[in-house]
Parts: sequence; structure tokens; C-alpha cells
Amino acid sequence: MKNLIRPTLSNLANLATLANLANLSDLARLAPIAALMAALPLSPTAAAWAQEVEIVTDAPDPAADLVPVAEQLPDTEAGDTEAVTETDAAVPPVFAIHDGYDVDIAEYRWTHRPVVVFADSPADPRFREQVDELLKDVPALMTRDVIVFVDTDPERKSALRTKLRPRGFMLVLLGKDGGVKLRKPLPWSVRELSRTIDKMPMRLREVEDRRGG
Repeated sequence: MKNLIRPTLSNLANLATLANLANLSDLARLAPIAALMAALPLSPTAAAWAQEVEIVTDAPDPAADLVPVAEQLPDTEAGDTEAVTETDAAVPPVFAIHDGYDVDIAEYRWTHRPVVVFADSPADPRFREQVDELLKDVPALMTRDVIVFVDTDPERKSALRTKLRPRGFMLVLLGKDGGVKLRKPLPWSVRELSRTIDKMPMRLREVEDRRGG
């Protein structure tokens, strides 16, 4: 992916400094968010998960998770195929928070449930609290195919902001069908989001399918 940036939260402060010194547009755009998120007073659980979280400035390919495992394996000689074990092939997915300025949300229809966090500034305490809440239970989000986008710059007039029209802070949950399922003017916990998602007809069918029913 073009202009991909993948720092862990432990390195976000360094990223912010680099962005300001280098005066690179993509990095500088991320610097305020990176610096503030690095300073977040995360809970112990959130801090542990933060070490595994990536922040990227380009939206991921929605079909990336659908690539057959065989295509992701390194090249091997004909006689070495037995050396590739299930453990080698199983690469755990990485949770990421993406900026939402240039994303085409339609690309995630039927594959993901987008959660979009809006604020007028990355310094908004509600924005910082919401990020902390999302990091408290990453597995629950990933199990429900949640992908997170953030937009803290109204001046950018992103497609997401134009479509969803937030006022100040707003949390928006979209379904896999692309419809808006929830709007909240205050931070929500992953538990509350999960309860809402688990009531959706498509989610109920997913659970039944996984149970073999």
C-alpha cells in the first residue's frame, strides 16, 4: 500500500518528532494524532494491547484477508514443502486504527463493520477516551470484523465527514451492508458496541454458521 506507516504506540512520539522535523505532508498530518495518542493515559489492559496495535495512514485493502494462505507462504523447493507447518502458515491478524481522510467506505461493504470516530481536534478528551476504550478489548472488535477509522480535522472535508455529517465528537457504527447502525455523541465501550453488533441479523447468521448450524 502506498505511503504506509506502521508505528507501534511506543514509537508514536518519535514519529511525531520526525514528522515535524522532516516537514513531510503525510507524516506531518499524522503527527498531532500520533503525539496525543502516545500520551494517552491508557488503562493497564489498553496499554498491553497498544503494543500490538498499528496506526496506518492509508486504508487497507478490504480483500487482503481473503488472500489464500498458500499465496502468503514463502517460496519453497519441491522437496521442502513438508517443512512448512501450520504454525508457519498461520500469521495472526494485526489490529489497526486508520485515518479516514481518503477512505472509500464502500470498499468495505460485506467484509467489515466500520467504526468511525470523529472529533474537531485530536486534543478532544472524548476522542482520547474513545481510543482508550477501543483498545481495551481488541479481540472482541476483531471477532466482529470491526475496522476503525478516525477523522479529527474538519478542514479536510473528508468523504466520511461529508457522508456522516458529525458535529464535534461522534462515534458512528456502520453495518456490513453499509448502513448507519449507531451514532453516539459520547464515547462507548467495546462491550456496548459488541452488544449492538450481536443483535444485527447478519451477525446472528455469522454466529450460527460458525457453530455449524
